[in-house]
Amino acid sequence: MNYFKISLLFIFISIYAFGQDLSNDQIYLADPTIFKDNNTYYLYGTKSDPRIDGEGFLVYTSKDLKTWEGPKGVQNGYALKKGEAYGTKGFWAPQIFKYQGKYYMAYTANENIAIATSNSPLGPFKNNMEAIKAPVKQIDPFIFFDNGKAYMYHVRLQNGNRIFVAEMNKNLNQIKPETLKECINAKEKWEDTQNVEWPVAEGPTVFKKKKLYYLIYSANDFRNPDYAVGYATSKTPIGPWKKATNNPIISKNNIGSLGTGHGDIVIDNSGQTYYVLHTHNSNNKVHPRKTGIVKLNTQNSKLHIEPDSFNWIKVMH
Repeated sequence: MNYFKISLLFIFISIYAFGQDLSNDQIYLADPTIFKDNNTYYLYGTKSDPRIDGEGFLVYTSKDLKTWEGPKGVQNGYALKKGEAYGTKGFWAPQIFKYQGKYYMAYTANENIAIATSNSPLGPFKNNMEAIKAPVKQIDPFIFFDNGKAYMYHVRLQNGNRIFVAEMNKNLNQIKPETLKECINAKEKWEDTQNVEWPVAEGPTVFKKKKLYYLIYSANDFRNPDYAVGYATSKTPIGPWKKATNNPIISKNNIGSLGTGHGDIVIDNSGQTYYVLHTHNSNNKVHPRKTGIVKLNTQNSKLHIEPDSFNWIKVMH
């Protein structure tokens, strides 16, 4: 390539990047999740940065949840790369966990759910190119272990985006259909601010504290400025779920950015819980979505974020 062509390419990339409001240090991952292993934090999500080639799931690393490096995946920054696992498009919403000595990634591709494994959080995550069987499209998996059972919380696309749960088999490659049960759908005013025909509840995360189960979820279409985070509680992992009276707990009103949602929790070495999430790029652009983190506290069985604790997640240069 000659100098003239290189110059034109640089100008084009610069204009495109400027038009997308991109910064050199901001991380652009939607539907983010942070996995902690051996005092290292691993950040994954739906790739939003148009400057990075390829498809799959990038991974960034940190020792303190503040200073980040990467992308560090073994395949040019990717922990899972298209062509090495199920999926040809739409690589969304990963979750990483450790089970029986291996690392697992539950993720969405082709509007189906698949699970891949690896010997390292950095990848490569691979599978047999098959998805979890279902009669409908399904997305946003979250695997939760409780009392010797594995539960897959996920979103089924049927009369809206609805959150379901089902027990998984011991190999974690299929659900037990007879255990399938609906958990949450969007009915409240804050969950459907535009009164759409296809209401959305998605991005489930589940944890247990003092015998109470918490299901954190996001509502509204992600392109809606009112995309926000709420939660519900239950005395069992399969419900019934009671939505909190203080929903939404994360929104444009207390974060200061539009389109706040679809994240996951992580607990640091001191026991502080955080919620990692994405926001819109700016007040007039959705993409590329930006990644941030906020402190999440529990008081009298109610979740709330700590005021003024939100920070963007950025790479160190």
